[in-house]
Amino acid sequence: MPTLAAIARRHTGLGEADVAWLQLLQADWQIIADLSFADLVLWLPDRAGAGFWAGAQVRPTTGPTAYVDDIVGNAMPPGRRPLVDAAYELGRVMREGDPEWRDDVPVRVEAVPVRREGRVIAVMSRNTNLLGIRTPSRLEISYLQSAGDLNKMIAAGTFPAPGQRSDHADSPRVGDGFLRVDAAGRVVYASPNALSVYRKLGLTDDLAGHLLADLTRDLVPARWRPDEETLSAVLGARASRDIEFGTSSAPTTAAAEGAGEGAVLIVRSIPLRTGTEHVGGLILLRDVTDLRRRDRELVSKDATIREIHHRVKNNLQTVAALLRLQARRIGPGDAATALQEAVRRVGSIAIVHETLSQAVEETVDFDEIADRLARLVTDVGAAEASVRVRREGRFGVLDSERATPVAMVVMELMQNAAEHGYGTGEEGVVVLAAAREDGTLRIRVEDDGRGLPAGFDLDTTSSLGLSIVRTLVESELRGTLTMGRAERGGTLAEVVVPLD
Repeated sequence: MPTLAAIARRHTGLGEADVAWLQLLQADWQIIADLSFADLVLWLPDRAGAGFWAGAQVRPTTGPTAYVDDIVGNAMPPGRRPLVDAAYELGRVMREGDPEWRDDVPVRVEAVPVRREGRVIAVMSRNTNLLGIRTPSRLEISYLQSAGDLNKMIAAGTFPAPGQRSDHADSPRVGDGFLRVDAAGRVVYASPNALSVYRKLGLTDDLAGHLLADLTRDLVPARWRPDEETLSAVLGARASRDIEFGTSSAPTTAAAEGAGEGAVLIVRSIPLRTGTEHVGGLILLRDVTDLRRRDRELVSKDATIREIHHRVKNNLQTVAALLRLQARRIGPGDAATALQEAVRRVGSIAIVHETLSQAVEETVDFDEIADRLARLVTDVGAAEASVRVRREGRFGVLDSERATPVAMVVMELMQNAAEHGYGTGEEGVVVLAAAREDGTLRIRVEDDGRGLPAGFDLDTTSSLGLSIVRTLVESELRGTLTMGRAERGGTLAEVVVPLD
């Protein structure tokens, strides 16, 4: 489905500032649709005067839809919707007495000009499915009155208000809790859901008749609410924005919840104006107590996971230190060499866990790990040969399940190149290259040393290091390993790991 901006660029003469204004309206218009019990369609004027284009559409969550199909991107020639034509030309809200019939459904239509800086730049049609209309309650009357006030502000160019949008995930919706306040900030009407939300704060009587800011100060401790100026501006509906407050950061026990303690609210304020005069406003409430509790639990879980990685790293370093100590006691020989190789393998795993212990998510930037492994290889190889490791390309971000086996594979291949590719006192360069291609990670370890021995066969080799690499690549990473002669005359080992 094309976006509002794309339709405007393709078919209209609207400027970037006009489109930005319409997008700001679109961010808030689910509120208007719900208050109106009606579908809203934003009609954009054709560049050549050939009617209008449907730039955006929203359905109500409070009533039946008037449009079964999506119409965004459709063209409407002049005369098809006379109310839309008239609203655009005359610049005022247009209503029709007789309903339109669409698929055997009577639909009442209202056209609202969208004004910006004195110019009508689009028309918003309000389409109400009359089959869902019943004798209105106080809630429905208050909804419709509020929707009418917002439509007048759209036509006057005073709504939406620049600044904070209400289309983010936590923002309250009409059904979460609805209050209407007068110019003094006194509650004129409160929906049952809004009353229930304030009951959680400790309210025992009705909301109607209370100054909302003063009532909230009595119910919410100062440490859990915004500063006085912000609280008065938002709860008095003089500022268009969201705030969050409650009787604590989140409930700590079930008993506290039952006592009206521990509630957390998000409040959305929409001022209402007639011309330049402030006449009251709409306050939308949402109880986010459980949401904030889950947020805290996730933060606690993440911290616990990072602490586990930290402790695993410490334990691995302890194991490496013990193995290193044992190798020194044994003295030179095959056993000491085996222990030193075990120290190196344990150390490569410890590096991954150390990186994960500092990460917010269970992913790591593997380039940093690769560079640390390369320095480790250089230090180990310095006793026999002068080997320098150069990294080319990027590994990118890897999840923890892949990071550990990839680290061991890279370490083994680089160490194998440093140990077996050069003799005592020789100098060389080992290139570690990485690239992401077609959903795979391709790793190359290439040296300029003596090359593979005659008759080398990867399937029959007795090398423990290469056996470990093959097992990790094929079993853990579901990838492939190949080895052959490098262009520089040394050895080339290539690993391809699927990332999907």
